[in-house]
Amino acid sequence: MNEKINPVSHELKMIDRSILSLTGVAKIVSFDSTEFILETNMGPVHIKGDGLELLSLDTQDGAIRIKGKVSGFNYIEKLGKKKDESILAKLFK
Repeated sequence: MNEKINPVSHELKMIDRSILSLTGVAKIVSFDSTEFILETNMGPVHIKGDGLELLSLDTQDGAIRIKGKVSGFNYIEKLGKKKDESILAKLFK
């Protein structure tokens, strides 16, 4: 039985640090051979590496495949969000 994936779900799969597949991608914010920044339904994702290439992009399903040497990825808290301020800083605004 084939299990259908919810179109709004988000999945990240990496094979041997060289192939990265993501679902739930809304748009590509920016990319080059050393980094990709993607908007997903779980927030922005920053992918770093060397020789990164876009293998495939399915805009209808929100799926993307990237190849290259992946050195790291992380979810970014909302872009442009201020750093947490101390209680005193908040009081004296």
